Amino acid sequence: MKHRHIVLLLDAPLMSFGSEAVDAHAFVRDFPARSALTGLLANALGWERSDARALDGLQDRLIFGAARLEDGLRMKDFQTAKLSVNDRGWTTHGSPEGRTGSPATYQSPHIRHRYVDAQARVVVVLRLAEAASEPDLDQISSALDRPARPLFIGRKPFIPSTRLLQGNIFAADVANALGHAIAMFGKAHAYAQWPVAEGGKCDATTVELTDERNWRAGVHAGIRRVNEGLLDAMSLPA
Repeated sequence: MKHRHIVLLLDAPLMSFGSEAVDAHAFVRDFPARSALTGLLANALGWERSDARALDGLQDRLIFGAARLEDGLRMKDFQTAKLSVNDRGWTTHGSPEGRTGSPATYQSPHIRHRYVDAQARVVVVLRLAEAASEPDLDQISSALDRPARPLFIGRKPFIPSTRLLQGNIFAADVANALGHAIAMFGKAHAYAQWPVAEGGKCDATTVELTDERNWRAGVHAGIRRVNEGLLDAMSLPA
């Protein structure tokens, strides 16, 4: 049985797929986390962070894989950020946002080492597990082409440089869909990540990830097992 997968191209001058932060260092992964894709789709749909039940439901239904078409250059961005009690910052809602608290809280700047990928290109294939609740793939596809709010890849300034939605692929599993997507973009193979239960015959390494967000508590938890390895392109069906 073949499943419909939508194809997303993550292509931007700068992007970041957040990993665990250690002290002032915010590291990145090679592939988007399950929570990051949930947030991207929810942002397109116009959901709020307070829609925790809907966000948890969407995250639970995501079945996806990703492949790096271009690695680009990984860089470290050194930041000193100071947001005082009367300062305001831009948000994707189109209105300024600030912080509350005592002015004494904001006397010293926050030091950050944040890692980013420059000129990388990553393709994602995803489908949704069946459920009685919305959204479906058609609603998500429409939202990606006409998002309720500006979309970004990892951080608010990292705006996509091209259309995210690149079409549909019908395949038996994620690894097969990824192989077709790699061929779609003219590559013979690419380093990829996909769920262990979703096919793929190659010399892959199994990795355990904690990349699911508890949207009610606002923390990451759980274990997700994926394969990572070099995946060959597969000829697209005629």
